[in-house]
Amino acid sequence: MTELLTIDSLFTLFMLVLLQAVLGFDNLLYISLESKKAPEEKQSFVRKMGVGLAIVLRIVLLFALMSLIQFFQNPFVSLHDNNFLEFEFNIHSLIVLGGGVFIIYTAIKEIWHMMLLKEHQEIDKKKASINKVIVWIVIMNLVFSFDSILSAMALTSHMEFTNQLILMTIAIVLGGVLMIVMADKVSNFLQKNRMYEVLGLFILLIVGIMLLSEGGHLAHLHLFGNAVTPMSKTTFYFIIIVLVIIDLVQGRYQKKLLLEKNRNQFED
Repeated sequence: MTELLTIDSLFTLFMLVLLQAVLGFDNLLYISLESKKAPEEKQSFVRKMGVGLAIVLRIVLLFALMSLIQFFQNPFVSLHDNNFLEFEFNIHSLIVLGGGVFIIYTAIKEIWHMMLLKEHQEIDKKKASINKVIVWIVIMNLVFSFDSILSAMALTSHMEFTNQLILMTIAIVLGGVLMIVMADKVSNFLQKNRMYEVLGLFILLIVGIMLLSEGGHLAHLHLFGNAVTPMSKTTFYFIIIVLVIIDLVQGRYQKKLLLEKNRNQFED
């Protein structure tokens, strides 16, 4: 127990929580957007319950990965010596690929509904069941957690197994609590600033593309002789920054055009 209270262990714990926060950004955005499908008065409860259940299942997943890491990484079906398609699928790659496909589908569907205002209004009236929303939040939380847990395992690889397990469990709980707090804040911000929903959905679309590239890389996927390479987190955050800047500039420009139009109408 005293080994857990050393400066090195405390610093490692801080890095683990920081890692959970950084890698959890895309997950946080999904939770905020997905919870809107529940009735308004239950949305905060849905976020808390979804993340709370996900914390428990993340810890279970942590134990499973620590014990069965090779089982998740070993390929079970492969195709080689082909000029068009080559792959080595394992469980990890299929989970990440499945998560990417689902997020892209969700983002495109919501963007399409936004473009069809009447259909979007009808869908708003038919809110999804609370249990369904919670289940999807938990499932996608687990999809996102694979990379964070594997990264955390690499960060604590120098420690004894028991200490490694304890520190990672504490980090998962603290990261989950932080996510619960931030999910409410992000959701409230999007609720008060509806125009940023479109920005959020396009960021979610990029998250899906990032997961597809990561899953393809894990599966050693080659298309027409070209290897699929993962999108780096640096590229991902750079794209987000560019999208946010474009959205801010576009918003200011629209306000300026609207003011000029009103001024011209007043002068006429």
